[in-house]
Amino acid sequence: MAHEFRLLETGFHSAVFNMGLDEALLNSVAEGRSLPTLRFYGWEPPAVSIGYFQGLHEEVDVDACRAAGVDVVRRITGGGAVFHHYEVTYSIVLPLSHQLARPNILDSYRLLLGGIIDGLALLGIEAEFAPINDIVTGGKKISGNAQTRKRGCILQHGTILLDVEVDLMFSLLKVPQEKAKGKLIEDVKQRVTSVRHFFKNRGQTPIFEETVDALKQGFASALELSLVSSRPDEAELAEARRLAGEKFGSRHWTELR
Repeated sequence: MAHEFRLLETGFHSAVFNMGLDEALLNSVAEGRSLPTLRFYGWEPPAVSIGYFQGLHEEVDVDACRAAGVDVVRRITGGGAVFHHYEVTYSIVLPLSHQLARPNILDSYRLLLGGIIDGLALLGIEAEFAPINDIVTGGKKISGNAQTRKRGCILQHGTILLDVEVDLMFSLLKVPQEKAKGKLIEDVKQRVTSVRHFFKNRGQTPIFEETVDALKQGFASALELSLVSSRPDEAELAEARRLAGEKFGSRHWTELR
């Protein structure tokens, strides 16, 4: 029997709103006000997100971000700093009591990331799970993911790279030694790939929409989901805006560490 999930395609928003809406959806599912939820979204303007446990000034060149018009936000999930620009981002929220919830973090990633693997397969990209929380194709990373467990729910979100901008990324993030930067950039270019790499002969295909469509099908097949297209309700949007302003947009939260 298929698991009924709400499907949200919320378009492109600021970093603080995106993180606010993910948390608002977590609260909505935790309080039984909505079905388990799968959401797809993008970032406008581009942003750097840092993991909950990271130090802002150790990881991010805040002045460079400001000069480039790139937002900076702290996530409620762990993991490393991520530059969000040409990508599809998803979030999935489900109660820990749900049949698809796994107590073991590794098992949980393995199961939920099956949706991305199946979606990429529909785009002709053969990919596999790389523990703890990545997806690789041909040995190169194409998706990174993070998870938190709060209020009796799992919130997992992650990115599917549509294009790679390693030079720009490293102009915004800090690396331990300047002299090692060039080597690090070249190393990352060898270890990271994107959907665009597989579509390079197709010109300016609208790959965001095509990738989302494939991922919807991938999650539905891998997790046996029945997806019900919907929109965030007014209460969720109001809470997302409140969290964006009072929490994710606050200096206190961003500079927590």
